[in-house]
Amino acid sequence: MPLFDDITAGWKDAMKARDPKKDALASIRTEVKNKVINTRTEGGGEMAPTDEMVLEVLVKMAKQRKESIEEFTKADRQDLAEKEVFELGVIESFLPKKLAPDEVAALVKEALVEVGATSVKDLGKAMKAAMAKINGRADGKDVQNLVKAALAG
Repeated sequence: MPLFDDITAGWKDAMKARDPKKDALASIRTEVKNKVINTRTEGGGEMAPTDEMVLEVLVKMAKQRKESIEEFTKADRQDLAEKEVFELGVIESFLPKKLAPDEVAALVKEALVEVGATSVKDLGKAMKAAMAKINGRADGKDVQNLVKAALAG
């Protein structure tokens, strides 16, 4: 079953059960639909959300929640931070399992070899290739640090 259908089914179940997850799932559905509309305007024609699109939206939303949690904690707003932590948990439940650090390092090395990246000048194309291989299964900052270290050394 496509990922968007899983999210929609979860949203429907949460609505029926009056589960607090319904709001987080509704926001995920809205973001995915907006992504489809924006993509459709660029390319034209009818389009259903692909798993890649949904993963891209989920990774972006998870990153936003993590940043918000950090800011709310700094501002001593635990009430808002707790809400973001809850939403992050819902979002992460649909993300693929995170890769182990050694698996991420191996994928980064593969990506560097594939694009022929040898110096820091190649950082952009190396990051693009690495992130495509990792596909949301690792934090972008960690990947960037690994790519920079590999290109520097």
